[in-house]
Amino acid sequence: MSYEMIATLMFSSMMLMLLTGQRVFGAIGFVAVVAALVLWGDKGGYDLGFSAAMKLMKWYPLLTLPMFIFMGYVLSESKIADDLYKMFHVWMGGLRGGLAIGTIGLMVLISAMNGLSVAGMAIGSTIALPELLKRGYDKRMVTGVIQAGSSLGILVPPSVVLVLYAMIARQPVGQLWLAGVLPGLMMAGLFILYIVVRCRVNPDLGPVLSKEERDIPRAEKLRLLRAGLLPIIIFATMMIPFVNGWTSLVESSAIGALAAFVAAVVKRRMTREVFENSVRKTLGITCMFMWIILAALAFGAVFDGLGAVKAIENLFTERLNLSPWMILILMQLSFILMGTFLDDTAMLVIVAPLYVPLVGELGFDLIWYGVLYTITTQIAYMTPPFGYNLFLMRAMAPPEITLRDIYASITPFVMVMVLALVLVMVFPGIATWLPDYVYNKP
Repeated sequence: MSYEMIATLMFSSMMLMLLTGQRVFGAIGFVAVVAALVLWGDKGGYDLGFSAAMKLMKWYPLLTLPMFIFMGYVLSESKIADDLYKMFHVWMGGLRGGLAIGTIGLMVLISAMNGLSVAGMAIGSTIALPELLKRGYDKRMVTGVIQAGSSLGILVPPSVVLVLYAMIARQPVGQLWLAGVLPGLMMAGLFILYIVVRCRVNPDLGPVLSKEERDIPRAEKLRLLRAGLLPIIIFATMMIPFVNGWTSLVESSAIGALAAFVAAVVKRRMTREVFENSVRKTLGITCMFMWIILAALAFGAVFDGLGAVKAIENLFTERLNLSPWMILILMQLSFILMGTFLDDTAMLVIVAPLYVPLVGELGFDLIWYGVLYTITTQIAYMTPPFGYNLFLMRAMAPPEITLRDIYASITPFVMVMVLALVLVMVFPGIATWLPDYVYNKP
């Protein structure tokens, strides 16, 4: 049997197992180890899983994962994140669509605290959505705002998904996080621009708050501003030393986790329940990602041994005579297709052993491609009929918001994200300038 046929058989077996409802890491790891046993016998099969585990345990930047997740959950469970929305509510309620703009700002900051899109979706649905609906905002627009804003969690640092990509692509986590900063802020800015334009054309979509709600004493406004700025201060305390080279990435993650814990203690919100919930959820998410990375490393090792990447490259470039850019676009389209039934981590570990080395062989920058992958994943998250975020929104939204409303709400935001993707593809410096500046400065 040819190596190409073996690689095809591995992919089809893995997809079949995923369709039966098996866990992602179980399906991928099982196919990898069985393929290794068949190809190289007992010794090769056993060594494959063991070497992948040792590689994972020795990867020092992985320590950032539990630190940042813990920081996010502490800020969320202690309700410090709620103060952010109160701040936006008071300071931006006087603008048309001001609360929707504030919700985007909230999502950006939640992303900078947690690194997971699910966290942004949960906080946006429970805190922002009821307030927006109560104040007469159009239900379709605000539903789209929360879904689009929550997707920033996998692009704005500290993105957990980019940690996973860094491990599989063997790229520096710090550079990938910095590469996501400008595209993430650009996308948030485009969302805000869309909201401003839509609310100016149709003011009923995002009405101004009543005079009674806006008539708040200046002292109260300043108090809410101080409370809302606390998460920003925590993030700055963590990132400024790292960007200036005073601390390593792992040290900065520890500073962020400690700063969040101290803030919760000082505000007298660090109860036993908050601490236990934060630790338990951190452990669960961290272990899930470690199992996925372990399975992906084992799967990638089999592909390296087969030489499947070189065979696929020859198929595209020599037999089909496709240009590198055409191959790259086809890869992005395949991500969007897979996103209709898989989450971001599953998509990455399934195709990374093939796509990432191929991107390198085609001459593209793997840091830049990591940002492209992440933006494409965001688009896939919200692409009907089975986008991951669509069903999360349906599970968390009140009964008056139907699935039809959710589908209709996301269309303009998907178009904005496609525009952002095109801009990053045409102007790679949007993603690569900041990491080049920080890591290559004298």
